[in-house]
Amino acid sequence: MILITRILQVSMAVLIFSASSFANEVNLYSGRHYDSDEKLYSKFTAETGIKVNVVSGKGKALMQQIITEGGSSPADLFVTVDAGNLWKAEKEGLFEPIDGFDAISSKIRSIVPANLQGPNTTWVALAKRARIMYYNPRTVSESELDGLSYEDLANPEWKGRVVIRKSSNMYNQSLVSSLVANHGVEATEAWAKGLVSNMARKPEGNDRAQIMAVANGEADIAVANSYYIALMLSGKKGAEQQAAANKVMPYFPSQNGRGTHINVSGIGMLKNGPNKGNALKFIEFLLSETAQNHIVNNSFEYPLLEGVNPHPLIAQFGTDFKQDQTPVSSYGEFNPDAVKLMERAGW
Repeated sequence: MILITRILQVSMAVLIFSASSFANEVNLYSGRHYDSDEKLYSKFTAETGIKVNVVSGKGKALMQQIITEGGSSPADLFVTVDAGNLWKAEKEGLFEPIDGFDAISSKIRSIVPANLQGPNTTWVALAKRARIMYYNPRTVSESELDGLSYEDLANPEWKGRVVIRKSSNMYNQSLVSSLVANHGVEATEAWAKGLVSNMARKPEGNDRAQIMAVANGEADIAVANSYYIALMLSGKKGAEQQAAANKVMPYFPSQNGRGTHINVSGIGMLKNGPNKGNALKFIEFLLSETAQNHIVNNSFEYPLLEGVNPHPLIAQFGTDFKQDQTPVSSYGEFNPDAVKLMERAGW
């Protein structure tokens, strides 16, 4: 069944691209799952006349599809969430560095901070997300929150009070990879063992399930991505989750140290893509004021472009928090170490 699905997916991509009547086009393989992105691509076409052909799927599956297609791949761009996934695509040799192409590439580099780019600008961030904490204000005191860091969650006072997703989750793997980048494997493994011993329950569910657990009194504090609180508050996930979101408070960890962990949605130009000029124009567009406003107001992420504000549902919790400047490319570099130590810790 998996093989049949893969053949159909590849065949569908070929049909989509070969059937296109647009001489001016760009072919996007997208691991982002936002219906609103289609409207954004239509705006690009309206502005430039360049048709955007999209194949959607899970990031890992799309990456394997690009590898399978090899030199005949029609894909110009690969967009996905989490820097760890972008790093894996880079290590497979799939990306073409945008350095030195033209003035557009210089503009892209000037917008995206160096720590949110791949080496030699093989890929760049499109939007940011923070991996923050959510706490129950009825059971967590201000003194306990004062200066609280990720590292502190392994301390004895949090015994039986913490919830977080499984170690197989890429967001957690990237968080742990950032700790490895800053503290080394041995210290991070000791931290992971302490965290596991402090868990209120065995890891289960997605990020919203962790927030729900805090709201329902199963735990006092959770680790989850920043945009989920806005998504839940918006009512798009139902009245139960909206009510739960109103019972918890977000907290930006490590403000007295490195700052809050930052991850990204990002994009890379593929080396075998047939439309590199259009690909660069598309990346430039995604970093424009129009596109950045569209992205943050639909995904509740943080913008890359200065002057663009997050959606009010996320901005209400503050936008001037200290952000960790650890290069996000290190999340992929240290991912193997992170996965192994998390397994040894029993996560």
